Amino acid sequence: MKIPRILLAAGASGSGKTLITCGLLEALVDRGLKTASFKCGPDYIDPMFHSRVIGTKSRNLDTFFTSSEITRYLLARNACGCRIAVMEGVMGYYDGVGGTTSRASAYNLARVTDTPVILIVNSKGMSVSLAAYVKGFLDYKKDSRIRGVILNQMSPMLYPRMKDLLEKETGIPVLGYVPKTEDCVIESRHLGLVLPDEIPKLKDNLRKLAEILEKTLDIDGIIRLADSAPGLDVETEDPVKAYSGSRGCENRSFPECFRLEKPVRIGVARDESFCFFYEDNFRLLREMGAELIFFSPMHDARLPENLDGLLLYGGYPELNGSVLEKNEAMRREIRDRILDGMPCMAECGGFMYLHEEMEGMDGEFYRMAGVIPGRAYRTPRLSRFGYVRLRQRKKVFGTDDLGEIPAHEFHYFDSENCGETFSAVKPESSRSWNCIHGTDTMLAGFPHLYYYGNPKVPAAFLRQCALRRNTAGHSEKQ
Repeated sequence: MKIPRILLAAGASGSGKTLITCGLLEALVDRGLKTASFKCGPDYIDPMFHSRVIGTKSRNLDTFFTSSEITRYLLARNACGCRIAVMEGVMGYYDGVGGTTSRASAYNLARVTDTPVILIVNSKGMSVSLAAYVKGFLDYKKDSRIRGVILNQMSPMLYPRMKDLLEKETGIPVLGYVPKTEDCVIESRHLGLVLPDEIPKLKDNLRKLAEILEKTLDIDGIIRLADSAPGLDVETEDPVKAYSGSRGCENRSFPECFRLEKPVRIGVARDESFCFFYEDNFRLLREMGAELIFFSPMHDARLPENLDGLLLYGGYPELNGSVLEKNEAMRREIRDRILDGMPCMAECGGFMYLHEEMEGMDGEFYRMAGVIPGRAYRTPRLSRFGYVRLRQRKKVFGTDDLGEIPAHEFHYFDSENCGETFSAVKPESSRSWNCIHGTDTMLAGFPHLYYYGNPKVPAAFLRQCALRRNTAGHSEKQ
């Protein structure tokens, strides 16, 4: 499958990847090019910038969560019909799992998808040393796939000389530069970048940046580089239909073919507090037979009618503790439904909301839904960070054979009652801990799940939702 594509990478976090990616996407859209965008890794916020601010559909691609085949499939499916696909890397280009490998790195994604890479170099404070810096990245892996360079925070006066020097020393093209742009800075927050809706005039500022990049980047050259990407080797049109039952998740099998005979109605919390979503999770749920109905635990007085299950994803409930507490009717209804047996999956912020109390960022404790005994509380540093593999210890959703589940944690909060249904094992490490509350109708804990990583999890959840729908007297409890 022919998909013009590039990956924007950098030597380290904080080099300007997100800002330049957004500016380039804006410039491509302004040219009238239908553009798909992707974020390497388990990031939620950068895709929000891509999709909400720029209007392009954005997804995640993560080679820790999915096999090479499924990663290519997701790229192909989400880029179908687009003129160009732009991927944004994660951390430093070669930085991967465990801090000691290149697994699940931007480099790994480029290799799996055979994508040409543009290396963004923060050139502040460097001149001739830029050549040594770039050559180091080119030579570290012989198949680096780095095919171009963009110089960030580069002086317009110095740029022509640096371009000539770098092209002579490295043999790859310098595709432009980005001058220092004071009014296009994206600030940080405890979970990463601030949300796009919180930055005043961000759209206008990115349009200004796109106008600058039209003058300082070789966008035609970038498009030609994307066009040079080889055809994508996609082994199956729909991996959901191509499950190989003899292989498990660890052996990188395709997702299990699973469809409900009749759809189930799933309530999905979505507002300022609950906003961390993988769009491909939603798609897989719908393909498995779920009808998704969105609601707000902050603003709605009641749950939607005739629900068969609940999904509470992560976000920033700690910023809205007072509002969540004051919506007592919603808290009580969610508690009563879950305790009455309505199937529920909750992760990170959604898990915190299910506690009896949650500490807000203001240091006050607020009453929450009261499903999980105990408190969720703030810690002074990241409590747990990075990829884990979840290994089942107890039965959940009526099964004890879900297999290993790839997951991700990133939170400054912890709980007095994290659960013991799974053990979380750090890759490339001996560290492990117990986590997640699991019952026949609930899976709730800090880890974030990407359903294509192990589709048995959403399938088991939806089976329980269908069972509840079919239970005699269920409709009377709605």
